[in-house]
Amino acid sequence: MPEMPEGFDVKQSHVVSQWKHERPLCVCRFDPAGRYVFSGAEDNTVQRFDLADGKLTVLQNGHKTWVRALAISHDSQFVMSGGCEGAISWWEVAAEQPTPIRTIDAHQGWIRKMEISPDGQLLASAGNDGFVRLWNVSDGTLVREIKAHERDVYSLSFHPSGEFLLSGSLLGELFQWNVSSGEKMREFDAKALHSFNGGQRVDFGGIRGLAISPDGQWVAAGGLHKATNPLGAVHEPIVLLFNWETGDLAKTQVDEAIKKGVFWRLAWLADGSLMGTCGGGDGGYLLFFKTDAEKPYHKLKLPNTSRDMDLHPDGLQVCSAHYDRHLRISRLAAKQT
Repeated sequence: MPEMPEGFDVKQSHVVSQWKHERPLCVCRFDPAGRYVFSGAEDNTVQRFDLADGKLTVLQNGHKTWVRALAISHDSQFVMSGGCEGAISWWEVAAEQPTPIRTIDAHQGWIRKMEISPDGQLLASAGNDGFVRLWNVSDGTLVREIKAHERDVYSLSFHPSGEFLLSGSLLGELFQWNVSSGEKMREFDAKALHSFNGGQRVDFGGIRGLAISPDGQWVAAGGLHKATNPLGAVHEPIVLLFNWETGDLAKTQVDEAIKKGVFWRLAWLADGSLMGTCGGGDGGYLLFFKTDAEKPYHKLKLPNTSRDMDLHPDGLQVCSAHYDRHLRISRLAAKQT
């Protein structure tokens, strides 16, 4: 695990900044160098906020529709954005007025998730066409294509070794792939994250958040369950925690007080605990779980429904993207005096 940040105490978590855009936000990521935070919105643009003062720069002309996925190269040179039209655009992170360096047709339909490999060389993308594709970060060329799922692919996570990639789908399929060959290695049983509502005739749920612990021991898959009224947004958040070595389900983690929520993204913290952002009809939260417990040991209520979050390289700052058009920064430590 990363070294424990000075002042780290999630029970003292609090929102420290918030910045507004013109349309609801869908996704957010920190620049690895710690200077910027990027978000994607429903107005076809990417937003760059300067962490020092909140200065907003809007990145335009990269997409024709909503921006639902972001990834940033390890050297903080490029930010890649994925849109619902299926395109991926490359931008310079620190350009004064960024314009797309390149735009590629990557998927048929929505791009749901993008992740960078541990060595920084590959960009993995996934979407509604059921494919997982691996791209060269430096020039955008296609390295490998995997017909991973029959339905929408919602989540991706690289193993810390870089040898394997996990993908999670709408149907609760959680597959492990060999990055070099594209071969499917095994499946984790995450079917509890999917349901079919016969009355409304919808498949619902899916693996919305996916995170492998830095030590490679745990796989956390998040989403929703108890979807008694999917189209009415009545469902509860849930995390399935798997042992990587055995593939067995080790723990089911829930918060029964939230009746209208879903985990959108998960991240591992320096103390070995798991953080997830939850959003829905009951509002937005950051929830914190120990690996040996079923219930959260702390919960931070956010001012509005959260759609995504990311953990800063310092291990203390958390950005969250919200439906009310705000990008918020929370701090996992006591308030500074």
